[in-house]
Amino acid sequence: MSLFSSTSLSRRTLLRGAAATGFAAFLHPYSLRAAEGTAHLRLMETTDLHVHVFPYDYYADKPIDTAGLARTASLIRAIRNEATNSVLVDNGDFLQGNPLGDYIAYERGMKDGDLHPVIKGMNVLGFDAGTLGNHEFNYGLEFMSKVLAGANFPVVCANLAKGDLAANARDDSLFLKPYVIVEKTIQDGAGKSYPIKIGFIGFVPPQIMNWDRGHLEGKVNTRDIVAAAKAFVPEMREQGCDLVVALSHSGIDGSTYAEGMENASLHLAAVDGIDAVFTGHQHLVFPGPDFKDVPEVDVEKGTLFGKPAAMGGFWGSHLGVIDLMLEREGNGWKIAGFTTEARPIYEKEGRTVKPLVESQQDVLDAVKEDHEATLAYVRRPVGKTSAPLYSYFALVADDPSVQIVSKAQTWYIEQMMKGTEWEGLPILSAAAPFKAGGRGGPDYYTDVPAGDVAIKNVSDLYLYPNTVRAVAITGATVKEWLERSAGMFLQVEPGKADQPLINPDFPSYNFDVIDGVTYQIDLSQPSKYGPKGEVLNESASRIIDLKFNGQPIDPNAKFVVATNNYRAGGGGNFPGINDSVIVFVGPDTNRDVLVRYIVEQGTVNPSADNNWTFKPMEGTTVLFDTGPGGKGYASSVKGVKIEPAGDGEGGFARYRITL
Repeated sequence: MSLFSSTSLSRRTLLRGAAATGFAAFLHPYSLRAAEGTAHLRLMETTDLHVHVFPYDYYADKPIDTAGLARTASLIRAIRNEATNSVLVDNGDFLQGNPLGDYIAYERGMKDGDLHPVIKGMNVLGFDAGTLGNHEFNYGLEFMSKVLAGANFPVVCANLAKGDLAANARDDSLFLKPYVIVEKTIQDGAGKSYPIKIGFIGFVPPQIMNWDRGHLEGKVNTRDIVAAAKAFVPEMREQGCDLVVALSHSGIDGSTYAEGMENASLHLAAVDGIDAVFTGHQHLVFPGPDFKDVPEVDVEKGTLFGKPAAMGGFWGSHLGVIDLMLEREGNGWKIAGFTTEARPIYEKEGRTVKPLVESQQDVLDAVKEDHEATLAYVRRPVGKTSAPLYSYFALVADDPSVQIVSKAQTWYIEQMMKGTEWEGLPILSAAAPFKAGGRGGPDYYTDVPAGDVAIKNVSDLYLYPNTVRAVAITGATVKEWLERSAGMFLQVEPGKADQPLINPDFPSYNFDVIDGVTYQIDLSQPSKYGPKGEVLNESASRIIDLKFNGQPIDPNAKFVVATNNYRAGGGGNFPGINDSVIVFVGPDTNRDVLVRYIVEQGTVNPSADNNWTFKPMEGTTVLFDTGPGGKGYASSVKGVKIEPAGDGEGGFARYRITL
């Protein structure tokens, strides 16, 4: 039930006032209502920080307002001023996820006694407890252990065991303590002090055994999240916990509970004895509309199975907050009411990002040297490319900037499919050009010369912080995927000269090229799909001569296709591509995979393999515009005859293709 009266200030009004005054201290409504024998306790959560301490995009090599623990620190300190009683926890995935983390792991290293920069920042803020996320294992167990040794707070995990699992979870030889009981002193509304025991129990996705098989196999094992909770929560209660808070680096999934499920936080909340749940892993916000209509989830009250829960976004974008009104009961406490929120560090006004807080200088100072070393690292080469990486002709021919992304995705998914039921299926890769002119203007193209490749060049190759996905589809769906992509082009009349080629309403990021098959696009046919994926011509077929391994593709054959979370989740409205066909949800961003691939290869060869072309049409030419920077590459484009055709509009250069 709500403890707010109709005359109380709403939380939304209070937040707006706080943002307008720089988060000056103010009383929370629970503080106004707390009396003798009742106390207001605020639980705060960071999650999925991914080494984002500074508000900085190392890939783009520029400051940003949407991320950074130094910004979240302003929320933490403001909230501590709002309430007499508070605790702060981290929900995992703090160790990897941007070049700062890679610099420490691959360049500087961790010696015994070293402090990792993200731990430096967290120690400044005085966390009470934390748990592991899946990305803590990306650099190996030894590296992770050295990092954890520097934390001034306990890190717990109840479902990670050393070696084999026991018959009963309570008998597992755990890698870390399963839980910690923090004893604090809190004040009630009358200012009287009382003790309270708060238990924090942590969980990691069991899928780490697949995602980081090379680091973990034969060394550790994982247990189901709910099973581990049922084993240890009663023990925590036996030891006198007043509150049990789950630190679940696992998302919210409304499907029926299944042992070993990745996103188990909803079902975890149903475990007897758990009072509140902090969740994460999905890089989403709760309470919020992302989980609307999920059974047993209340996005307005912020509850899972009726229990308070919060998910604080990612990279420090939000702070998860659970406010508890506690009543004294004998020598302990019980929850009389609660509210939850995910408090942001920024807001959007149209396409403009407006920061709501400033960075805390002491957090920045703690990591300053590591930040500056990382800037030098991202500006320094990590590999080489044997050919230039450019996107000037990505919409009209197989392209090196798309090719390198496809190769990296294939390399990654081949590793991730090992040991799964999908191992052995052919792996294809879908990628699209992001920087291809259009509204971005004539300079909005990828252009990395042959030679050294620095980490910051990766943002030029992969514009968005998407995460890797894989889908399992049939050959028939592969064809429909390509038919949807072929909506990029206007219909062309055979034998006619200088016709416009590109549909200006079709965004380049929806022009997927699928690597691993070969095909032609017949421009004489109308497009089957419109710019938004709507069916325009049911019987149209532009994709011809579609082959796999030199043979016509079998419509019933199964393929695994590497892609990103946007596309796999239904982005772009591609036929048959949605959550139902996802077989792998990667813990890594496509950018990170691309960097790892370049480091692994040393020198990459991104030369286009011309797996797709236009069907020849005698006596037919088409025109398209691209950036003037493409002049030096036009003659080297393979599979299509391109020649200059004067100036386009708005500073673009015009080219002619003879079909």
